[in-house]
Amino acid sequence: MRLQSCSSLKVLHGRTNRCTPLQVVLRHPLLLHQKCFSYNQARTSVTRNTVLLAGSGGMAMSSEPGHASLEYWFGRSGRYEKLLVDGTGTGDGQAAPVQPVAQSDLKALLGSLDPLHRTWATNTRFKAKPGELCLLPDPMGGVARVLLGIGPASTAPWPYAALAKLPGGTYRLTPPQGNGSSATDSSPAAAADPAAAYRAALGFLLGHYAFERYKTAKRVKGAAEAEAAEGDGYGGAVGSCSDVEEVEESKARLVWPEGCDRAQVLALVRAFVWCRDLITTPAEDLGPQHLAAEAQALAVTHGSVFSLLQGEQLLEANYPAIHTVGRASYRPPVLATLEWFPPGEDNPASLPLLALVGKGVCFDTGGLNLKSGASMKNMKKDMGGAALVLALAHVVMSCRLRVRLLVLVPAVENSVAGNSYRPLDVLQTRAGITVENGNCDAEGRLILSDALTEAASRRPDLILDAATLTGAARTALGAELPAVFTNDDATWRELEAAAEAESDHLWRLPLHAPYRRQLDSKVADLASTGAGDGLAGAILAALFLQEFVKGAPRWIHIDTSAFTAGSAVGPGRPEG
Repeated sequence: MRLQSCSSLKVLHGRTNRCTPLQVVLRHPLLLHQKCFSYNQARTSVTRNTVLLAGSGGMAMSSEPGHASLEYWFGRSGRYEKLLVDGTGTGDGQAAPVQPVAQSDLKALLGSLDPLHRTWATNTRFKAKPGELCLLPDPMGGVARVLLGIGPASTAPWPYAALAKLPGGTYRLTPPQGNGSSATDSSPAAAADPAAAYRAALGFLLGHYAFERYKTAKRVKGAAEAEAAEGDGYGGAVGSCSDVEEVEESKARLVWPEGCDRAQVLALVRAFVWCRDLITTPAEDLGPQHLAAEAQALAVTHGSVFSLLQGEQLLEANYPAIHTVGRASYRPPVLATLEWFPPGEDNPASLPLLALVGKGVCFDTGGLNLKSGASMKNMKKDMGGAALVLALAHVVMSCRLRVRLLVLVPAVENSVAGNSYRPLDVLQTRAGITVENGNCDAEGRLILSDALTEAASRRPDLILDAATLTGAARTALGAELPAVFTNDDATWRELEAAAEAESDHLWRLPLHAPYRRQLDSKVADLASTGAGDGLAGAILAALFLQEFVKGAPRWIHIDTSAFTAGSAVGPGRPEG
């Protein structure tokens, strides 16, 4: 049996959403100084490990390499890569130059322009704000040069996303004003600054992101393209990442900036695009089984070991909390597990073990503690933590980081039915800890408890979990500043430094031990919620999770929003 919506999983669409930036986590010292490999190499790694389907229960899953990836979003995540082009043989000499301009260099820039262009930039009130564009005309009415505002000095890639709005054609970067360049300098950019080249390429591709699955014209076109791509045994999931989609001629293209680590850029862009596609997809077309199929597509591509538990199998394997939360849905709960180590590693046991756990609540009604309509509206994004860790896993494996990787995704729907779990029910957990349920709308911590217990039992060097866990974190910090909790100060300092380097910040909240007593229960070992007064909700949720990672030397919990009605690209929205 095939998943009912598989035939329509062809084209992507647009709605803004956001996850904790993947490159921030990747800058953690455990993961630094590794090299990416090309997607073509993935073809040879698919058969390295066996794909294990542990009780697929009739799901539309195949162990044939590439079969599962053809119909799911993972195989569509490389659809923008053709927009970065090689300078050789692409008419690079005719590509319009783009000059990044910091606000501190604006005065010098204006002074270096010829009178016509100086007047043009002045009259159009170009201020070099982040993402601000100024198109300087040539005598024939075309584009002679593009000025791109990057605002104050920053390491953020987001201002470069504005280049996606340029008219169709090919563009190339020139050195920023202030790097010994002038407004008439036509030499290639960024050869001396690989970091700037990376930011430009990443921001440019992410600026093109759109989610068009339900746009009728796009869907028809995408279906035809996908059918044409079926001759590729990998369904477009690897190799030439744009095989399944013809890039429209009207879109702007950018010559690859010199010195850019192409593999790293492509790995991150695929991860961002895939993560956003998953979060934006409505729950009707992304239930627990669909999310598990996405995880399998990832595993098949990278030659990972994949296993799946579904429905009653969760009880047999002792994951009772996941089962309890998801049992009321007609789509049964699942636990998808992925394990990987770098191909060719002689002694994988010597590598550090990184465990990633993501909350996969594909839709959250609130259960018997039913949400209001306004609160329920965006709950398709409640699997954002799962989307984040799957995307992060893709980058780890693409870059062949020298770690062993364990990914656990508990996926459920928190639905209302006659067999829904109730307030003050006592739940069993994999850890053997009994939990008194304080609120059926606090379901994420329950499914994470089982997954975190399993992760901790493997004695990993680092556990990182991500979850859209509490409204309290969003209320305190807003949609664009994820809350972080950790049991290790050194780990936080490393993560904070990575966030600073990427200009995409996180904020640490305390695991305030005196609040732990609010989780005491008179009838069970632990209560899932506090007193119900709404105070310190994010801290109490983190303290609850901490009970299930005891013994783990380093644990990071990210309470992320996963959704914002603002920029589709990232923080620091372009102005102007």
